Amino acid sequence: MNARPKIESWKDLEVWKLSHALVLQVYKITKNFPADERFRLTDQLTRSAASVPTNIAEGKGRNALKEYLYFLSIAKGSVEETKYLLLLSKDLGYVSPALFAELSDGYDQVSKMLTGLARSLRVHLPSRT
Repeated sequence: MNARPKIESWKDLEVWKLSHALVLQVYKITKNFPADERFRLTDQLTRSAASVPTNIAEGKGRNALKEYLYFLSIAKGSVEETKYLLLLSKDLGYVSPALFAELSDGYDQVSKMLTGLARSLRVHLPSRT
């Protein structure tokens, strides 16, 4: 029988690992954006992408389950913001359609993983009766 590995840190979470890998890709691609986008689209895209693993880590470090769920919700919102900014980058011609599809698929996976993680954590909340 396969036992799940113990999650001792946010670094052990598969969703954090994937979102961190995606941030590294976003930073890499934005190096090729036009210089005049540095304080506009580049800044906003890298911030939203970094917000995903940042909020996963911050939430995991909280002492209360409700707080953890709150930070996972913020991370999920940042996923959607990042997906839109990647679409905008593609439509402006800064990101190829193939790279956009790859990154978008990655963020779709992160979104599903965040939903699953939050669902698994909610079962531990006290019921409201």
